[in-house]
Amino acid sequence: MNTRTTRRTTGHTDWCGRDHRCNLGEHRSDDIVVDLPARARAVLVRVRTATGRDHADIRVRVALAPTEPAARRQLAGLLGDLRHTVTRAAIATHPHPRSNLR
Repeated sequence: MNTRTTRRTTGHTDWCGRDHRCNLGEHRSDDIVVDLPARARAVLVRVRTATGRDHADIRVRVALAPTEPAARRQLAGLLGDLRHTVTRAAIATHPHPRSNLR
């Protein structure tokens, strides 16, 4: 059975992990991991919902400083960076129409 036939009958994509992570009509890729031992870890999974919309699920774990003021500064920085990242991704999904500068 070729990949094209399998994809058509199962709905799996080329990037789908094709295992227990695919459920309720969703398809999930294998984990893409960025690991900085004892410092940080990020896991990205591409997801296609039952409605056909693609998403990125991202989990991030970052070691915090041992003192509360420093940990709070780290958290504030992380939230700012995440806000920027999510906003940039959302804008890329729905770009503004080009204005006619004639």
